[in-house]
Amino acid sequence: MGNYINLGNAAFKISRNSEYIDKSGLIEVINSTIDTERQFSCVTRSRRFGKSMAAKMLCAYYDQSCDSHLLFDDLQISQSPSYQQHLNKYPVIYLDMTSFFPLFKLDSIIEKIDETVKKDIYNAFPECPKVDDDDLMEALIHVSAVTGKKFICIIDEWDCILRECGENKSVTDRYVNWLRRMFKQVKAADVFSAVYMTGILPIKKYNTESALNNFKEYSMVEPGNMATFFGFTKMEVRMLAQKYDMDFNELEKWYDGYRIGDEPSIFNPNSVMEALSRRRCRSYWSATGAYDAVAKYISMNFEGLKDHILKLLGGGKVKVKTTTFDNDLSLIEGRDDVLTVLIHLGYLSFDWRTNECYVPNLEVSGVLSNAVEKTNWKNVAKALQDSEELVETTINGDEQAVAQAIDAAHDENTSVLSYNNENSLACVISLAYFSARNDYIITREMPSGKGFADMIFIPRKNVDKPALVVELKVNKSAETAITQIKRKNYPAILAGYTDNILLVGINYDKKTKTHSCIIEKG
Repeated sequence: MGNYINLGNAAFKISRNSEYIDKSGLIEVINSTIDTERQFSCVTRSRRFGKSMAAKMLCAYYDQSCDSHLLFDDLQISQSPSYQQHLNKYPVIYLDMTSFFPLFKLDSIIEKIDETVKKDIYNAFPECPKVDDDDLMEALIHVSAVTGKKFICIIDEWDCILRECGENKSVTDRYVNWLRRMFKQVKAADVFSAVYMTGILPIKKYNTESALNNFKEYSMVEPGNMATFFGFTKMEVRMLAQKYDMDFNELEKWYDGYRIGDEPSIFNPNSVMEALSRRRCRSYWSATGAYDAVAKYISMNFEGLKDHILKLLGGGKVKVKTTTFDNDLSLIEGRDDVLTVLIHLGYLSFDWRTNECYVPNLEVSGVLSNAVEKTNWKNVAKALQDSEELVETTINGDEQAVAQAIDAAHDENTSVLSYNNENSLACVISLAYFSARNDYIITREMPSGKGFADMIFIPRKNVDKPALVVELKVNKSAETAITQIKRKNYPAILAGYTDNILLVGINYDKKTKTHSCIIEKG
C-alpha cells in the first residue's frame, strides 16, 4: 500500500458502515468500458452530489491489494456477469487533486505531483529498476511492460487546479498538458485498462473541442447513461424517509427538482443525508461559501442576465445555450456561460428537452436569494424581503395593500420587467410572492376546469393556509380576472380545499402604471 497506489478499501468500508444508498450500478457501466475504445471516462457533477463517494467505491472494487467481497456481495453490482471478472484485479492509482495544494507551491505543483506519484509507483513495484529521468507516464509504461499489469486510474476533483488557478495560465496549461501526456498518447491504452475522472466542470475546450477528446464525458448537462448515479432518486428518498420517520414531502420540497438527463426527479444526496441526521430540513449549502460563489456569477454585467435571474427567482424557466461555455471559469463571456456554470455547480437544473434551466428546489432558491443580497441589486433584495409580508396581506384579504405592494415590486424592477403581457406580469408577481414557496407549491398555467389558471398556490402538507387561485390581466380589470376564475371553474383543481380557497384577481393598467386587486373566498 502506498500514498497514491493500492490504497485498499478502508475509505469505502466507512461509507458502508454509514447509511449507504446502493449506487454500485456505476461499476457495471465502468466495467463495460475496460480495455475498449471507451475506457476513458470523465463524470462531472455538482458539489455535494457524491463524487468522492463514487471514487472511493471504484477504488475498493478494483484494488488488487484487498478483498472487497464483503463490501459488494450484497450490492447491485454482485448480480452483474462482470462482477467477479474485475473485482480486486487491478493496481489502482487514486489521486485526489485537492490533496496536493497544501503540499506544493503553485508554480511547481504539476511537476511535484508527477515526481511524487512516480516515486510511489516505483516503491510499489520494487522489481522494476528506477530510471531517474523518467516522468510518471514513462515510469508507468516501464512498470506495465515489466509486470504485464495494466492500471485503473481514478482522479477525484480533477478540475480543482483549473478552478483554483484559473487566472494562472502557466499552471493551468501545464496541468492540461500533463493530463494529455498521461492519457492521450498512443501508449495510454497499453498502460490503463480504464481511467475515471470526476469533478465539477467538464473538460476544458480549446477551439470548441475537448482538450482530452478521447474521454467520454458525462455531466449535469449531458449525463448519458449515468443519470441515476448523480444523486438520490425519488424512490430512494421515500425509502429513507420511511426508515428515519421523516416527512417525505418536506424532503421533496427542499432537495428535489433536479432533472438530470432522462431522470425527472433527482435529490441532492448530501443535503438529504444531513436532513435525516439532524432531523431537520434546511439549507446545508449555507456553510460552504455558496452565497459568495453565486453572487460572483450573477453580478456579472452581461446583457439580459439580470432579467434571467429575476425570472428564475420568480419560479420561471429561461432558455440557455450550454454549448458556448468552454468549461473554464476564467473565460465566462456571456449570460449563457453564467447560467451553464450555475447548472454545473448545482444552483440550476437543466431540461435538455427544452434547453431551459430553472431553480430546482427551496434549498437552492434560498441560496440564490441570499446571493442577491450580496450583489448591488438592492431593489431586488428588498422585493424578496418584502414578499413574506405580502403573503400575509393576501391571506388577510387586504386588496389595497396587495396592489400597493405589487406596485412597489414593479417600480423597483421596472427596467427588467416590461409588462408587455400577462406573462411579464406573472414574472413580477412570482417575484413579489417569493417567500410563499416556503408554504406553497406554486404552479403557473395549471390546467383547471375549462382553461388555464395563471397561478395556483397549493398549500404544502401540514400547512394551515388557504389555497390561492390567481388570475392576471393587463389593461382590463381585477373584476374581469375574478369573473374568469369563476367562469372557467378554476377552483375545481383544488377540490380538497373547497372551504379554504381565495380567488385573487390582479390587473395592471399601463396608462396609470398601477395595479388593482380583488380578493374573494372561493
